[in-house]
Parts: sequence; structure tokens; C-alpha cells
Amino acid sequence: IPIIEDAAEGLGSHINNKYLGTFGDIGVLSFNGNKIITTSGGGALISNKKEFVDEARFLSTQARDNAPHYQHSKIGYNYRMSNISAGIGRGQMEVLNDRISQRRKNFEFYKDAFKDISAISFLEEPKGFYSNRWLTTIIVNDFKVTREDIRLALEKENIESRPLWKPMHLQPVFENCDFYGDGTSESLFEKGLCLPSGSNLSTDDLDRVVKIVKSVF
Repeated sequence: IPIIEDAAEGLGSHINNKYLGTFGDIGVLSFNGNKIITTSGGGALISNKKEFVDEARFLSTQARDNAPHYQHSKIGYNYRMSNISAGIGRGQMEVLNDRISQRRKNFEFYKDAFKDISAISFLEEPKGFYSNRWLTTIIVNDFKVTREDIRLALEKENIESRPLWKPMHLQPVFENCDFYGDGTSESLFEKGLCLPSGSNLSTDDLDRVVKIVKSVF
């Protein structure tokens, strides 16, 4: 079975020194504005199979046949990245490790700050795993305090946080589709919260988030 690996947010993360995006036949990365590095939008497709790369380049440049005139034997798309965006991306790649370092510091800051709150848990790295910690997320297991209580408390202070991603089978667009699961994704959505995690957050910024979260408890 060919594997298309969605590694949109995983740039720089690796498992046993194998980088995310290289596990499948095709890997997909995102350079959207909220990712760990950005070209302001778009992304990249990567593969170690030349035929896939050649076909992707062909389709992304309007599937123009090799002819002196404009001729198309397939339906193509204008998905080329501009030279300007590519230049930004190449510059961003040079600071990728710095961005990862800062995101991981954010995670450690939150983890240390909430170590005495048993209701808050974090996703740990299994042995051999290295996460870019693009986003620090928490699970709130408490009967009195919910992740929504925390989100609203932060929002009241003009600080954005978000629930973990809503499961696909709960999305209205897929409500008539078959689904097989055990309730794990629903539980994560109900209890999970994404905390502010930007690379440019200062210690004062992080302290402010922590104080508000603690005040809810």
C-alpha cells in the first residue's frame, strides 16, 4: 500500500534519526504562516522516487507537454511556488534549528510550570523520538475544571488558545460517512487544549499564560 505521509507540522522532528516526511512514498510539508518556518503559504512535496517528483512537477506547472506550443494531454494546476516565496523558504531553513529550540523551550517552560497540577498532562517523547514541539498541547483531566474553562479565561485576557483538532468523523461535512473508532479522538478533543507556542514568545508572555491557567484551578 503506497503511503502518503502528512507531515505538515512535523518539519525537523525525527524518530530514530529518520525525519518526518520521509517515512512514506510521498511526504507533504506545510509552510503556512503558523508553521515552524514559513514562506507565507504553500508547502512542499518530497519523495525519494524520481517518477513521483517528476510527475508532481509536471502537474504543478499546468501539465504542459514538451512542445513549442501550449499543449496539454493531462489536466494540470498552477501550483508553482514563486521565486520570492522560495527565497524566503531557503532563508527560513537556515534558522529551523533555532525555531525548534525555542518551541521546545516553550514546552519545557509549561511542563515545569504546571508540574504540581496533576490534572494537566503533556504528550511525552517515547525513546528515540524527537519532536519539534511546534505546538504545546495539554490534556485536562479534572471534574471541576475543563479545557473550555481555561480557554475562556485566556480569551478574556485577549490570549488565543484552541481545542485540539475536532475529529474528522465529527465534522458536519462527513456526518454521513462510516467511522470506526474507540472514543480516543473524541476524548482528546474534549479534554485537549493548544497553548500559545510561538517562537517569539518572551518569558513574560509565557508567565502571563501560566498565571491565568493556574488561576482557573
